[in-house]
Amino acid sequence: MTNHFAHVVRGSGPGLLLAHGAGGGVEGNFGSILDDLARTHTVVGPDYPGSGATPRSTEPLDLDAVADELVSIAVDAGLERFAILGYSLGTAVAVRATTRHPDRVTGLILTAGLAKPDNRLLLGLDVWRELLRGDRRLLAKFLTFAGTGEKQLNALTPAELEAAIDGLVEFIPEGSPEHVDLVANVDTRAELAGISVPTLVVATALDRFVPPAHSRELAAGIPGAELVEIEAGHGIGAEAPGEWLGVIRKFLSASVGEGTN
Repeated sequence: MTNHFAHVVRGSGPGLLLAHGAGGGVEGNFGSILDDLARTHTVVGPDYPGSGATPRSTEPLDLDAVADELVSIAVDAGLERFAILGYSLGTAVAVRATTRHPDRVTGLILTAGLAKPDNRLLLGLDVWRELLRGDRRLLAKFLTFAGTGEKQLNALTPAELEAAIDGLVEFIPEGSPEHVDLVANVDTRAELAGISVPTLVVATALDRFVPPAHSRELAAGIPGAELVEIEAGHGIGAEAPGEWLGVIRKFLSASVGEGTN
């Protein structure tokens, strides 16, 4: 696996490490809130192999190795301690990073995430994996169908819907097959009870790809975790960026002390 991931470092202040989702990237998953986060925090955002400028891996991705690499990048960027904002697959990366580096992590924000895929999600991942081998436009339609909240999706005009699908076709990272396989093998259930840092779980209430039951499982498993539900599909960064940013800011200011960098 690639030894060092391409990454961005933005802003100043307490440390905040970003862990993006499968088939995503830092800009794609966090771009709508990145500038705002960087106004108050030193934000470190690595791209997994095959996303952004990080070369695709020639071997399967390993959750331990991805988590360790993200922590290493944050430390190399000058952050001794930091909170982690994980999205989708990134929630599992964040949990594993906390388990393996408890002295580094000050808090967790787990958005649209999961501890282990259920059969419904595994079927979705199978379709995603098969479509990656063929028609990227059909894949973009599937991901739009599964990942967009009903209200957001039905508010689009036909032209806007076509434009959104076209944009997604261009966005699909080359490392998506390895990302999808990593999601399919995630299981952090046994680690949740041992997490002792302040934790906010953000459930995407209209999400049909990673439904909110997965977030509720995370919140129930982590002692003292706070659960917030936002009316959005899986693509919360596009559908409800202001509300997402608001709960992140409230949590970071109330639960994660200053001087964490």
